[in-house]
Amino acid sequence: MSGSGKSTIANGVEIALLEKGIHTYLLDGDNVRKGLSNNLSFSPEDRTENIRRVAEIANLMIDAGLVVLASFVSPYKKDRAMIKKTVKDVNFVEIFIDTSIEECERRDTKGLYAKARQGLIKDFTGINAPYEVPENPDVLIETEKKSVEEAVSKVMECIEKILK
Repeated sequence: MSGSGKSTIANGVEIALLEKGIHTYLLDGDNVRKGLSNNLSFSPEDRTENIRRVAEIANLMIDAGLVVLASFVSPYKKDRAMIKKTVKDVNFVEIFIDTSIEECERRDTKGLYAKARQGLIKDFTGINAPYEVPENPDVLIETEKKSVEEAVSKVMECIEKILK
């Protein structure tokens, strides 16, 4: 969810991969929503379309030899399954950044949760829109129990096995 720490962890993983000479690209909600998906809302249908676009772009980048890190709120199981199918399961690692709603709200520098609770933001995941928790993520990170460095290390362990 917003404020869970997903972008912070993804940035750390990107740095770790670059230090190993691995070419990467980090896609996240902010950079995709400013351009490629700037015509989409946060309705369930538009969320699905946003994630579909991300999957297609990631697939092209993977084909070019990049390791793509995608840091998104992806609340629907069906959308995550679609991504896995699009990029192929050998290229897909599902990382669930598990953070309580209370902690996400505490970290919220943009005031999004307060606006959602006031009814100013519709379809806000965790407040007035659902989040379907992954049943068997490849990596589970509980950010309230792990430091950013520990989280990055855990993700790197998983990724390094795949890259070999």
